[in-house]
Amino acid sequence: MRTRRALAPALQATLLGLFATLEPTFRLSAQPLPILRDVTQEAGLKLVTTCGTPQKKFIIEGNGSGCAWIDYDNDGWTDLYVVNGISSAALMERREDAASAPNFLFRNRGDGTFSQVTTKAGVAGTGLGNGVAAADYDNDGWIDLFVTNYGRDLLYRNNGNGTFHEVGAAAGVAGKGEWSTGAAFGDYDGDGWLDLYVARYLEFDVDDPPLGGEFCGYRGIPVMCGPKGLKGAPDVLYRNNGDGTFTDVTQAAGVTDDKLLYGFSPVFEDFDNDGDPDLFVTNDAGPNYYFRNRGDGTFRESALLSGVGYNAQGTAQADMGVAVGDVGGDGRVDLFTTTFSEEYYPFFRNLGPGGFEEVSQPVGLATRTLPYLGWATFFLDVDNDGNLDLFVANGHIFPQVEPSLETYRQPDLLFSGNGEFGFQDISSRVELDQAPVRSSRGGAFCDYDNDGDLDLLVLAIDDPPTLLRNDGGNRRNWLQFRLTGSRGNRSAVGARVKVVAGSKTRTGRVRTGGSFLSQNDLRLHFGLGEAAAADRVEIRWPDGAGQVLTNVQANQIVHIEEVR
Repeated sequence: MRTRRALAPALQATLLGLFATLEPTFRLSAQPLPILRDVTQEAGLKLVTTCGTPQKKFIIEGNGSGCAWIDYDNDGWTDLYVVNGISSAALMERREDAASAPNFLFRNRGDGTFSQVTTKAGVAGTGLGNGVAAADYDNDGWIDLFVTNYGRDLLYRNNGNGTFHEVGAAAGVAGKGEWSTGAAFGDYDGDGWLDLYVARYLEFDVDDPPLGGEFCGYRGIPVMCGPKGLKGAPDVLYRNNGDGTFTDVTQAAGVTDDKLLYGFSPVFEDFDNDGDPDLFVTNDAGPNYYFRNRGDGTFRESALLSGVGYNAQGTAQADMGVAVGDVGGDGRVDLFTTTFSEEYYPFFRNLGPGGFEEVSQPVGLATRTLPYLGWATFFLDVDNDGNLDLFVANGHIFPQVEPSLETYRQPDLLFSGNGEFGFQDISSRVELDQAPVRSSRGGAFCDYDNDGDLDLLVLAIDDPPTLLRNDGGNRRNWLQFRLTGSRGNRSAVGARVKVVAGSKTRTGRVRTGGSFLSQNDLRLHFGLGEAAAADRVEIRWPDGAGQVLTNVQANQIVHIEEVR
């Protein structure tokens, strides 16, 4: 987020009216929609994520934390890891004691409930937690956890017996005490070992925190200082050496954060369809990064040339979260980012190869997002109609805006996609407006109950999370794929799946990162609508090998291992 002068109410109303007259109206399907039901308490998710004081005096207290859906014990039921912050006293005293605000690991019992196993698993964390990325970095068949912090970062290696041990320093990824935010695994050099990109935010000294200055006010009221006016922290790319260790290759690979921008959410994705994973990073109060993979172990920063650095007005926004997906079903992966209030959330349509156009207004997203401040976001097919829908988590950064300026706790939003680059707000129709209204931060999706429709978890700062169970999305047909690589990269991160069913073609990719400080389930989910089977399923594994399945019957979770 960024501190700056807000739009006057009259101007905001004018912009809302202008967008409303320009945006098209899309006809929604007459088919019944599912209900997103809050089942947090009955599922056993008893926790509160905290970050400093409720007053949020310093910027270190404002960003909140993320979560990851992972099957850490390989039992076929996806478990949940939640990153927590820290108490104000522990932060200012530089304590790494996580007892007062531990991270949480919840084991999925397979009956709709979870049991808290943090201590047994050894993943309580240290210091002020921020984000998480999960993948099998050592290719032993068990998913591992990387946790970002203000302070040393943590790499939890899965022992394969329900426990983890922390190896961040030994592996070379602990950092030097920087403020790390989002992270993503991806095999950028195609050697079968997952590399790791870590975004970093800014330099913050708890012994000398900023207390006043040009960037410490909002609409005439004093608020936390920053990020403008404070020095950014450099992002880092670690190359996996294949022996349990990593090497910092940031400069050699050409992904240096030369401008020291305030990094938030990275994601690896082959946006130009040339077979190599590119890298997109959202930045707060500055242009985004888009590093195009040259295919020789190096990247070229191309955000400005490719059209994803700024919005359609040429403005660098305060981008936090990012959603990635093939919205139009054309085989090209599009981008959507969340940003500050009174700065509509931009949607970048992929024109291919490597070129984008920001089209939030014509696709129906500008008006509805303009009043909010957004964080986690992702594309998902919530009703299994074969079209990607869009979820956005919202919440203001400044508690001081209430009661007279804006709302600190803001409703989350769900937009229905029509498969042709059109979206319409259906939050009330799926009863999302009945969920608790909080100041949301991280979030991710997963079919945690294995019933064929996607559920959502949303974290809120200084509040309990919200687990939204999808009731009724499985009225239509679906398929899920759990992929396992056999030539390295056991998590199959980067694998692309194309599903052809009737007249529709859908594509998805196994990826980490994205959303905001969080990670969605690594299983790929496809809504099939009324189709009883997929006519053809094409898998392109990360090493370039292909695999084809035909006549795959609907309504099942299919485990596919790469053919050697």
